[in-house]
Amino acid sequence: MNRFSEKYIITKEMEWEDLGGGVSRKFLGYDNQIMMVKVKFEKGALGSPHQHFHTQATYVVSGKFEFEIDGVKQIVEGGDGVYIEPNLLHSAVCMEEGMLIDTFSPVREDFLTGGGVSYFGDKQT
Repeated sequence: MNRFSEKYIITKEMEWEDLGGGVSRKFLGYDNQIMMVKVKFEKGALGSPHQHFHTQATYVVSGKFEFEIDGVKQIVEGGDGVYIEPNLLHSAVCMEEGMLIDTFSPVREDFLTGGGVSYFGDKQT
């Protein structure tokens, strides 16, 4: 199955997709090999521990996050990057409202099916 995004993605013309728990996203481009997603977090939003077979690289646009990858915690903030090897257990807590650019290879088919994302939906108060 071939899936391709539009060539130009104008984000100001797009609505945020609410994932629950203070997390929203916009797709920035994808094909069968790669996917880029803009993800907005409210303070306290959680990305619960999960793993997937995709390689993930994340750019922290703004805010402050505590990531945990394979049992190792690290605080990252605007301008930092995160690399997650396939199948490593990882999670994140948003410490200061912020935005991430997540890139996955191959494409996250589970994101395109329209179902909910199971590891978002909780929020610390």
